Amino acid sequence: MHYDASSCNGCDIEVLACLTPMYDIERFGIINTGNPKHADVLLITGSINEQNTPVVLNLYNQMPNPKVVCAIGICATSGGIFRECYNVRGGVDTLIPVDVYVPGCACRPEAIIDGVVKALSVLEQKRAAGPQQPFVPHPAVSGASHSGQHATPNH
Repeated sequence: MHYDASSCNGCDIEVLACLTPMYDIERFGIINTGNPKHADVLLITGSINEQNTPVVLNLYNQMPNPKVVCAIGICATSGGIFRECYNVRGGVDTLIPVDVYVPGCACRPEAIIDGVVKALSVLEQKRAAGPQQPFVPHPAVSGASHSGQHATPNH
């Protein structure tokens, strides 16, 4: 599954190029699906901002375990040129765990395919390791309250 968080669409075009007959990512058994409940690998392009935070969390939480997240492009890996913007949190790893990083601006389709193949090997390792703990975002990220105890400084 591919989600464009907030990119300039350079990496998105390269992700779509991977689906063309020239690069043919489907030869590895990869099918781009629009439903997170049918996805094992989440490709994210663009940086994480305040507007797309709940969307990314929703997509991630709807995916079945085990799952792999692949950050495509420099914006997804670190925030890129937008990291200093007032509403940008940074890369994807500021919100959800990332398994594979594919740097570049814009990433070449060959690099994206290499990242997806690495993501498939990570997925196989996770499947062999057994059940995973569910992901719970930090309360400041999701806006939800957490019933656990928090360390507070003593004054």
